[in-house]
Parts: sequence; C-alpha cells; structure tokens
Amino acid sequence: MIIQFNEVSYFYGAEQVLENVNFDIKEGERIGLIGRNGSGKTTVFRLLSGMLTPHAGQVHRRKGCRVGLLEQVPSVREDCTVYDVLSESFEQLKQWQAELRRWERHMSDPVIAADEGKMAELLHKYGQTMERFQQAGGYEMDARIDKVASGLGISPANYERLFQSLSGGEKTKVCLAAVLLQAPDVLLLDEPTNHLDSDALEWLEAYLVSYQGTVIVVSHDRYFLDCVVGKIIEIEDREAVIYYTNYSGYQKEKEERLLREFAQYEEQQKKIRKMQETIKQLKEWGNRSNPPNPSFHRRAASMEKALERMVKLKRPVLERKSIGLALDAAGRSGKRVLAIKEVGKKYADRTLWKPVDLQVQYGERIAILGENGSGKTTLLRMLTGQETSSSGEIHWGARVSIGFLAQEEHPPENAVTVLHYFREQAAMEEGKARAELARFLFYGTDVFKQVSQLSGGEWSRLRLALLMHQQPNVLLLDEPTNHLDIDSREALEEALLEYTGTVLAISHDRYFINRLFSKLWILEDAEWHVFAGNYNDYSSKKKAAARSIAESNSKAGTEKANLKPDRSNRKQRSASEPDSNLDASSYEDRIMELEARLEKLESELSAWLEAKCSVPLEQEGSFAEAVYKEKAQDYLNLKNQLERLYQKWVESGAD
Repeated sequence: MIIQFNEVSYFYGAEQVLENVNFDIKEGERIGLIGRNGSGKTTVFRLLSGMLTPHAGQVHRRKGCRVGLLEQVPSVREDCTVYDVLSESFEQLKQWQAELRRWERHMSDPVIAADEGKMAELLHKYGQTMERFQQAGGYEMDARIDKVASGLGISPANYERLFQSLSGGEKTKVCLAAVLLQAPDVLLLDEPTNHLDSDALEWLEAYLVSYQGTVIVVSHDRYFLDCVVGKIIEIEDREAVIYYTNYSGYQKEKEERLLREFAQYEEQQKKIRKMQETIKQLKEWGNRSNPPNPSFHRRAASMEKALERMVKLKRPVLERKSIGLALDAAGRSGKRVLAIKEVGKKYADRTLWKPVDLQVQYGERIAILGENGSGKTTLLRMLTGQETSSSGEIHWGARVSIGFLAQEEHPPENAVTVLHYFREQAAMEEGKARAELARFLFYGTDVFKQVSQLSGGEWSRLRLALLMHQQPNVLLLDEPTNHLDIDSREALEEALLEYTGTVLAISHDRYFINRLFSKLWILEDAEWHVFAGNYNDYSSKKKAAARSIAESNSKAGTEKANLKPDRSNRKQRSASEPDSNLDASSYEDRIMELEARLEKLESELSAWLEAKCSVPLEQEGSFAEAVYKEKAQDYLNLKNQLERLYQKWVESGAD
C-alpha cells in the first residue's frame, strides 16, 4: 500500500465536500477518479499530494513516497521558458552540470594548471561529480525530455518560448510532460486529455500503461479510462465507492449495485414499517387492558430501542438530474447542405491544406479529426464566415440555419449575471428564462453568478442552453465535450442522437465519435481524407496499414540478409584465407565504394530499359538494327559487372 484514506472529511466553509471517505491505493495500480463537476475530485487530489490537510480523519503516505501532480490550472513563473518547465525535474542534474562547467573553466586557467596540488584537488572533485552526474542519467537528460515532448507534440522549436505566451492547450501539454519527466512513485493527473489530439492521446495511453509507478487520473474521457485504468473510485454524495474494473465495467457494476441497494433499502423499509406497526399495536394493547398491562409497554420500548440501534440504509438515487438538453431543428434544410469546391487555405508561406472538394448531405453526422494546429477550427470559422479561404468557394444549401459552438469562446469580462446574459441573448422573459436555465442545472442563486466567474463546465452548459434555444438545422461544434462531466457528455450524446438535422463536429473524444459519427473528415499532411466509419474503424485500418508496412520492411530486410554470408563462417574462412586485396584500415571505405558502384550500375541499367521502352513501334526496326546491338552489348557488360560486383560484395561480407 502506498496511500490510505482513513475516515477523511473535508469542508469548504460550511459546505462539506467529503465525509468519512475510506480507500487504499496500492503500488502499480491504474486508478480513474470520477464524479460530477464539483463533487470533490480535485480536493481528493490535493489531499493525496499533501497540499491540503483533512479536517477529520487521516491520509497516510508511505515514507519516502514521491507524488507528482498535474493541475488543471498550472502556476509557473512569468520568466520561465518551455525548456525551464520541462527540465524542472532535473534540478539536481542541472546543478551538477553547472559545477562541471565551472570546474572545467578553473582547470583551463594557466595559474591553476601550474599548481599541481590545486589541480589534483579539482580533478578529484570533478571526477566525483562526473560519476554522480553519469550514474543519475545526466547524459540522457535531453534525450528523455525530447522523447516525452515529441510524444505529446511539443516541438523543440518552442523550447525557448516563454511559458506564459503559450495557449491553454499548449500549457497543459508542457506541464503534463514536466510531470511525466519527474517519474514520481504516484502520478496524479487532473484532466490530462484536455487539448490533446488523437496521436498524443494514444501515445499518453501507451506511456501510462507501461509506467512503473502508480497512476491516478481525473478524466471525463471514457475511451481513455477504458484503455488505461483497472480501478475506478467514484466520488458521489461526499463518499467514495470503489469498482475494480475500467469505465465500461464500472457502468455495468454501478447499475447492478444501485438495483441491489435499492432492493435492500426497500426490504429494510418494509421491516421498519412492520416494527413501527407492531410497536403501535403493543402500546394500544397495553392501554386497553384493565388494569393496563405493563408487559406490552416493555416489549414496545424494547422494540423501539432495537429500531433506534438499526443502521438505516440510505435511499439510493437511481437517476440523478442531468442537463435537459433537447436539440430541435426549427425547419428542414435542402438535401444538399454544403458544397466545398476547390477550397484551400494558406497563411503566408504555410499551407494549412491544399484545395479540396467536400460535400455534406442533410442528416449526415461528420466528425473532423486532425492534429492540434492543423487547421480544423479554421475550417469551421470559414464555414461561418469568420475566415476567408485562399482559393475555391463554399456554398450553403437552401433553408440552412447554422448553430455554432466555438471552442475558444470566452465568457464576457463584465459583471453581467447568468440570468441577465441568457435573457439578453435569447430575448426571453425572466420566468421562462429561469425555467430554461434550471434544465441546465442553474438553480436558485446560481442564476445570479457573474458569467465571468463561471467554471469551464458551467460556461459550456450555458452556451448549450443558448444553442438549444436557437433551434438550428445545422450544428457546427468545436470540441463540444471539453469541460463537461460524464453525465453532461452523455446527455449531449442523447440529444444529438435524437437531433434530426446535420452535424459537423471537431472532437478528440473517441467515445463520443464512436457513438455518434459514421463518417470522418481527416486532415493529415495538409490534405483532407474522407473515411466511412467511426473512430475504431479508422484506427483499426490505420494500424493494419502500419503493420503491413512493417511486415514489408521486415521481409525486405530478411531477403537482403539472406544475400549475405554468415558472419561466423566468414570470420573462420577469413582466418584461413585472408583477402590480400583488403586490409583492416580500408575495409569500411571499400564497402562504401562497392555500394556506390552498385547503385550507379543499377541506375544506368534502369535508364537503358526506360530508353528501350520509349521507342515508338514504327521505329522498332531501326532501333533493333542501329541501336539495339550497342545497347545489348552495354547491357551484357553491365550484367557482367553487376555479377562481379555482387560476388565481391558477398565476399567482402558488407552490411
């Protein structure tokens, strides 16, 4: 066991977030910490890391246990570069490296070099520090940074950029890389999948599955949880419930647990009612007796004490409130919704994508995939008229009304309340506006919160409420599931399944894509590709293609290896029959020369064959008579040279 929660309770002011929470974390476990927004997941993380102390109970950590925490909102000094953040976990190595450089400067000083005693002392210190630096992996430091950074899509070109100049998504990636490079015993990741594209997600999944320590993640990405974790801790009603499975298994087990607990609750309620009726009856019998019979009252009192001592079961909540999202289209668009003709996009010297033709028909659901920064959002902005294309034309069909949910839209900075903002945007009177906001979980005083102070999830719910009110027949959604908890994501999915209009959505939520979309637009290497199928279909095809290429390369390597003699036999033969034409010093040069000649001869042979094939039929006779003899002789010479060269190549044993 690494960490243990023992009867832990925590309060924010008068509000209790956790109540008598118990769970154990063992070495090497992969744990998903889930729950609704505001349920206390981040509080649990801060208790695990030691940033917070419980108001009741205890958090026990194994002595010497190192905990690394990725927070949703990272705090970094303003003057830090990206490389500074990435290399934070190597502070000791950087200090030793600086010491080595300082001593190297001292030893190069002629005055110190002339002093044998001082020089010997410096060399001794230098050797000790060098040994510590080398044993701690100092020479692999930059390679480790590059490996993790490249896996998450962080370019070395950005190493010298100020961290504060990065976008929110880029900051998350850099901080995630920094935490992974710490290699702590317990890795705490709070929403690590936000802002990661599909390639980075797959890399992170593989990294965490093979990670040597313990991993605990807060995530609303159900696909990610299925791939990585084998244990779920759900924070609900201030308590923690443990499931030893991934997310899909948790869903089934939770449903079974709730039904079982509800049956136990109903059974206990029957028993309680029966005991209450018996107590009432005993008291009545005791009072009716003449004279009154105290034995009936004693039995009633005994049953009352038993009833008080009984541990009352909580009534399980089978269905919790979620956002009441119902997306309706005010009217149907034409059959052809959108035509993109020869549309390309460039920024100065950078080509986002080459000209492309794309079509959208009524009722289609299309997911748009691609790396971060490849131009997916730019396409949606072009479709809404916020960006212009570099070439081509965009034509919308008849009776199209567009609803756009932008990813980077921020709440207004003024002091307007949620109720005022919604009424102003939806042109709705107060009573109806409050009823609509209640469907999106804005109850009571929540409607008087300032919009500028809303969390990411609350702001997303408010924008979805406005989108529902618009009733468009075409939805353009840019990362619609970002900041939504799992319940809200599932409510959005249900609403989109019932929606009769057309949907184009950018998303990295693979669970969301698999459930809703059967057609993909994929932006890769500045080109658009259309794929019929969901994410799993696309991923399977991509992996099959990669395996096919790997097998082809492996087969080619095997065939080449078969042309070479066995090295052990060659060595034995060379010992008894040394090659007088090759000495040890010129061996590598000779191999390079032979390979270069081989490549040149093959190129000449290819050129001759092309020349022969390009002769028109009507000139075939003249070619055969005038040219063929010369070319045929050249071919024979080339063939003989090739055979001799191959023989020398085999005899030399070149790689």
